[in-house]
Amino acid sequence: MQISITKPASNWFVQEMDLEPGSAVRFYVRYGGIGGIKEGFSLGITAEQPNDPITTEEVQGITFFVERSDAWYFEGVDLSVKYSRKWDDIQYEYPPHN
Repeated sequence: MQISITKPASNWFVQEMDLEPGSAVRFYVRYGGIGGIKEGFSLGITAEQPNDPITTEEVQGITFFVERSDAWYFEGVDLSVKYSRKWDDIQYEYPPHN
């Protein structure tokens, strides 16, 4: 699995979560919510440092990552995070993993 974050999406995280270079954002699996790729689960975010990441991406000094314990959720797909101007929010896409 790979993760990619666009610069506009990174800017959104910096503004919304009051991040500074050296900060980290974890994408984690949570029970419930909408828009997930596995029924009954969705993606959550939290500002914390990596412990056992399966994948990381650094953009503008911010480390974005997924922990190994959440790898099951992304089986066969990657995580692409983009910013939507229309919704002024981030969007998750799950392209097939090559």
